[in-house]
Amino acid sequence: MLFVRPGKLTDLDALAHMARTAQPVLHSLPHDRAALEARVALSEDSFRADVDFAGEEFYLFVLEDSSTGKLLGTASIVAAAGYSEPFYAFRNDALIHASRELHVNRKIHALTMSHELTGKSRLAGFYVDPSLRGDAAAHLISRARMMYIAANRRRFTPEVFTLLLGVSDGNGASPFWEAVGRKFFGRDFTDVDIASGGRSRTFIAEVMPAYPLYVPLLPEAAQRVLGEPNETALLAYDIHLEEGFEPDRFVDIFDAGPVLTAQVDRTACVKHGAERTVREAAREQGDVAYMVSTGSGESFRCVLTDLPGETGDAPLAGDVRAALDVKDGDVVRCVPLHRRDDEDLKGDAA
Repeated sequence: MLFVRPGKLTDLDALAHMARTAQPVLHSLPHDRAALEARVALSEDSFRADVDFAGEEFYLFVLEDSSTGKLLGTASIVAAAGYSEPFYAFRNDALIHASRELHVNRKIHALTMSHELTGKSRLAGFYVDPSLRGDAAAHLISRARMMYIAANRRRFTPEVFTLLLGVSDGNGASPFWEAVGRKFFGRDFTDVDIASGGRSRTFIAEVMPAYPLYVPLLPEAAQRVLGEPNETALLAYDIHLEEGFEPDRFVDIFDAGPVLTAQVDRTACVKHGAERTVREAAREQGDVAYMVSTGSGESFRCVLTDLPGETGDAPLAGDVRAALDVKDGDVVRCVPLHRRDDEDLKGDAA
């Protein structure tokens, strides 16, 4: 049985292995063991804390196989991006250049360095074992974060965002970095990417251009990748779209990867979530895949199981109840893994 729970210090060895082997690099999991231990400790403290608003908290989740105890994935939430230093991205603005005399009216895109995303809650650090990338488990570890946010609204901001890896070649070279970043840093993309971590480093403002970059003046290779996800990020891109995220006018400041944003109230885990009462069952019942979560703080758990589509009780088999640590009569939050077409139409009409 696969389930999601908060990460803890006893997971340090498994998390260190993920940090070393994950491709692309997981900025939420430092390679340095002492730094990683500090990050996990911060997560433990964040889950325990009595929080009234988003601040310096960091929440680390892991995907565990209950039959083996092995960790198969991780994902995290930064409560307020750039809490201690501004979070930088390029804002893609449309500027009008016009001349009445020449009968010219052109809309030209320009990239301006911005820290408007600073302070907003950010989904980060998504990784799932390659053996599960085509499995619903990838949805579980990614979207469990929104299940947690839905149940703990005061810990996070009303709008959330995520930043996905941009296009690069097999050697890790980014067309956008080669056209822009290298001109200012004089270093390889991967070196600066690792050094910058969460895009909250003062050297970004010190070195990157302070004036707008006109997109038509960039090489075509750089223009083509603006807001495009790396092929390794396509799974995460699709999962976020299904949750209700949309591409925004921001792109990553280094590789021009897409920034996706969502109003929490309009995400699937909020709009389509319902509380149901646990009923003991000998086996799975129903034909609709649901994400089911319970608890807050360190007690948070989330699983995938089949339930009847209609509202009412939640009949849960023994292994599901054990993974969630719930009993008959407890209340759980249930969200369909996939939305039906009629639900999408109702949401659009609303």
